Amino acid sequence: MIDLYTASTPNGWKASIMLEELGVPYRLHAISLSDGDQKKPDYLKINPNGRIPTIVDRDADDFAVFESGAILIYLAEKFGRLMPSDPKGRSRVIQWLMFQMGGVGPMQGQANVFYRYAPEKIPYAIERYQSETRRLYEVLEGQLEGRDYLCDEYSIADIAHWSWVSVGFWAGVETADLPNLSRWLKTVGERPAVQKGIEIPEPLVLDDGGEEVTKMAQSMLQGKQDS
Repeated sequence: MIDLYTASTPNGWKASIMLEELGVPYRLHAISLSDGDQKKPDYLKINPNGRIPTIVDRDADDFAVFESGAILIYLAEKFGRLMPSDPKGRSRVIQWLMFQMGGVGPMQGQANVFYRYAPEKIPYAIERYQSETRRLYEVLEGQLEGRDYLCDEYSIADIAHWSWVSVGFWAGVETADLPNLSRWLKTVGERPAVQKGIEIPEPLVLDDGGEEVTKMAQSMLQGKQDS
C-alpha cells in the first residue's frame, strides 16, 4: 500500500496521475497548503523540505519518498512501468524528467508568481520568466516532432511535463501556435488516469485563483515554495 500526501498543484498531479496510471492501491492524505499542513512536525518527519507531494511505501518498511521527480522514478522502478529498463531508454526518460524538474517547473512557477500574484508588477521579471518558459516549450515542440510522446513511448517524462504545461496559460504562456505540443497536450490529457489524477485530492480552481492557490503563490514569492 502506498500512502500519498498531496495537494492540487502541478507537482501534486505528477504523483496522483502516476498512481492512477499504475492502478495500484493507495491511501490519500490531503494536505492543506493554506493551513500549513506541509510545515507541521509529523509531516516534516517524512518530508524535511515541507513541500508536496510525498509518498510512503508501507510495503517497504514505511519508506518515504519526497520530490515529485524522485517519486515518479521510484514508482516506475518498483512496478516496472512507464520507464524503459534498458540503460539508454532509461537515460532518455530521466533526461527529459530532469528537463522538467530543473527547467519547466521552476521557470513556469516563477512566471506564475510574477504574472499573477506579485504585489508589485515588475515587467522585467514577468518577461524574463515568461520568455524562458516559452523557450522551454519550444524545445518540447521540437522533441515532439514526429513523436507521439517525448521519448516515443508514454513515460514518466510525459506525466511530469503535462502536469505543468497543461496550465501554462495561468503563467501567461501560450501553446496554441505550437502544433506538436498542442497535439501532445490533448493526447495525454485524454488519458483516463490523467483525468482522474488531476481531481485528486480535489479539482484545482484557477478562474479566480482561489484561496489555496493564492496562498501557495504568496509563499513562493516569499521564498517558501510549498509545491
